[in-house]
Amino acid sequence: MEQTVLLTKPRVFLIVLFLFFTPKVLAQKYRFERGEVSFVSNAELEQIKAKTGQIQGLLDPVTNQFAFTVDIRSFKGFNSELQREHFNEKYMESERYPKAKFSGKIIETIDFSENKIHEVRAKGELDIHGQKQTRIIKTKFILENGKARIESTFLVPLSDHNITIPSIVKQKIASEIEVSIWGTLSLQ
Repeated sequence: MEQTVLLTKPRVFLIVLFLFFTPKVLAQKYRFERGEVSFVSNAELEQIKAKTGQIQGLLDPVTNQFAFTVDIRSFKGFNSELQREHFNEKYMESERYPKAKFSGKIIETIDFSENKIHEVRAKGELDIHGQKQTRIIKTKFILENGKARIESTFLVPLSDHNITIPSIVKQKIASEIEVSIWGTLSLQ
């Protein structure tokens, strides 16, 4: 019995030593350094544009899992301050639903050691206005010298996220909104 205890102590020591010296490698994730989310509503009578740089995100290169959030109140642009106010209060209900989120997994395998452009599909839950929808979003993923850039444009139907437009303004707000995202991520 004493011999068994002596044999397991070196193994435990090696495991602890391994974990002590490798957590940084195991825990390295790509985090958003900077980026932008913008949207365009191309309606019959009016075009509305807004954007924000307040995006946070994380990508695990080991599992290909990701999570991104955007502060809804941070969008700026619009055609007037009143339009921005209506966006937050009447349509997005930003007090109740302050964040838009997208989390899931990149479907394709990416060799993160290779500097190149990857055309990938991100599959996950898009949560806007408290309504989650499973989406597959095509994304350009560019790896270069330990950094990553993402670029994507996709459509978001308002009805998918329970956002209703009163009939009086239906010609001024599109039923599908074009969303674009770009960002730079670095290992941390």
